[in-house]
Amino acid sequence: MKVPANILIVDDDRDVLETARMFLKQEFSSVDIEEDPSKIPGYFEIKDYDVILLDMNFKKGMNDGEEGFYWLGEILKIDPQAIVILITAYGEVDVAVKAMKEGATDFVLKPWKNQKLLGTILSALQLRKSKKEVVRLKETQNTLNRDKPHNFNDFIGESPAIQRVKELITKVAKTDADVLILGENGTGKELVARAIHNLSLRKDEIFISVDLGAISETLFESELFGHVKGAFTDAKQGKPGRFELANEGTIFLDEIGNLSLPLQAKLLTVLQSRKIRRVGANREIDVDFRLVCATNMPLSEMVYEQKFRQDLLYRINTVEIRIPSLRERIEDIPLLVDHFLGIYSRKYHKQNLSINKHTVEKLKNYHWPGNIRELQHAVERAVILSEGETISSVESFISPTTSIHRVPSQAKTLDEMERDFILQSLEENNGNVTQTAKSLGLTRTALYRRMNKHGI
Repeated sequence: MKVPANILIVDDDRDVLETARMFLKQEFSSVDIEEDPSKIPGYFEIKDYDVILLDMNFKKGMNDGEEGFYWLGEILKIDPQAIVILITAYGEVDVAVKAMKEGATDFVLKPWKNQKLLGTILSALQLRKSKKEVVRLKETQNTLNRDKPHNFNDFIGESPAIQRVKELITKVAKTDADVLILGENGTGKELVARAIHNLSLRKDEIFISVDLGAISETLFESELFGHVKGAFTDAKQGKPGRFELANEGTIFLDEIGNLSLPLQAKLLTVLQSRKIRRVGANREIDVDFRLVCATNMPLSEMVYEQKFRQDLLYRINTVEIRIPSLRERIEDIPLLVDHFLGIYSRKYHKQNLSINKHTVEKLKNYHWPGNIRELQHAVERAVILSEGETISSVESFISPTTSIHRVPSQAKTLDEMERDFILQSLEENNGNVTQTAKSLGLTRTALYRRMNKHGI
């Protein structure tokens, strides 16, 4: 079998080019030849070359290698990780050694022996692979450091509602099906996405999380698809996008409901073709990834209102997983409180701290509009404010701006009155957003917008 590699040979001697191509075509998947070095940049617009064999001199009678030095520099400007093997005559060895100090990888002497040439190229390919892996790992680590999740990866809960979610995760994880996770803010959608990845056949590969709501429209393509050096003013070097980094792993697109229609179209193209093109590049790159998306918005209603593409919804929701709100799994509150208490008592050096059982029972009566995230912050606040070894005051968990019993507030502004009215309606409808929207005379989308506005 041929070695999968793109080889480019640049030499002004046509016989040398044809001889090299005839031999190397037997060994490698792609071999291109060129007599005119000024056409080198054009080749790089079409292909990503693994090895370039470059003659040192292109004018008869010249042996100082100046042209070779120039084109070596141009190649390295285009691709700093390029592997360049110099083609040189016996008397030009000193020039070739000097060129290696300037960035060339190796050199071969004319006339060469075929097996020596093949060995040199194979060694260069290994170096190329190592360089690309180093760049990929570096970019991956940088991305992971930026995107490191602030929540905890433990999936806590034994309620029937959460057990159904766990069963669905187990069924879908082993497949490569696209998954859409639905749920309110703070319910743990990213934890579900990570659980799917950790149980999948891609568990040993990378998990890339992308908050689409935090990426501006101007940076969308650069962040997701990458860019080449010089693609825009601040592009001082090329950078792979999130899809490229997620190759062979899982990419999690959170807040997908926030994408504008033009960006939805660009995303759909990539999801259909499994190919990306970096900003400023002409060639496409194949990407292999598992797709998991999430949103707290009613995508089906948004399709009806022409705010979300129906074809994109069909593409991303092969399987839907709805995460229950904390109001729908109140029996899990003691487990969650105990889990977060253990984390924060260690963090704040209060190892013997406990919470009164009666207090935990009272916490079940709270509406928890912020779901598990709000509960997590409430436990942290209680631990920080605790003075003894037992937390027995419910008020320790709740911010002074709210109430454990949700008593009507003395709202002074229209926004405050609207927020309290929505919360009251949610309670009256047992947290059912659809019923609440109907009772308020709103669409689900309109209600979600108002809930996001007020942080509900």
